Amino acid sequence: MNLPTAPRSSPAPGLATKRSSKPQSANGAQKSASKSGRSRAREFAVQALYQYLVGRNSAEDIDVFTRDLSGFNKADAAHYDALLHGCVEQSAALNQLLTPLLDRKLEELSPIEHSVLWIGAYEFQHCLDVPWRVVINECVELAKAFGGTDGHKFVNGVLNKLAPALRALEIAAGK
Repeated sequence: MNLPTAPRSSPAPGLATKRSSKPQSANGAQKSASKSGRSRAREFAVQALYQYLVGRNSAEDIDVFTRDLSGFNKADAAHYDALLHGCVEQSAALNQLLTPLLDRKLEELSPIEHSVLWIGAYEFQHCLDVPWRVVINECVELAKAFGGTDGHKFVNGVLNKLAPALRALEIAAGK
């Protein structure tokens, strides 16, 4: 399977070329060693979901393309698989969960915000080993890295509303 050339030649700003936006030390070296495999998996998943939403490519074609990107070998491939394929397969259900919490129509979300919210909702439901606060923090960081200026605030607000519905016991136990 070959992906059409569009995703390779015209990625969204910050996508697939994110390396330049990583924090740098005083000497200019990138600090990438501190990222966990799951954090990297989420970064690749948000790029893949962006391609799914914007390019309308199949998840399988996107998967092949994404696995070929530089640095994928450092990502948690199983978590990436779960996020990409889980979000695509459950997109309608995830949208139903998110829609009542939005201050705008689903169609008006940026593809990055939409992708990040899918990841958050999916992890709340299916990745119970990841604490709810970590899910929110990781999604906020994704929105900061890939999204618009204040997209992270929107993502934070929506996921903070969603967490009690999907992680009620965990949140109650923490109080």
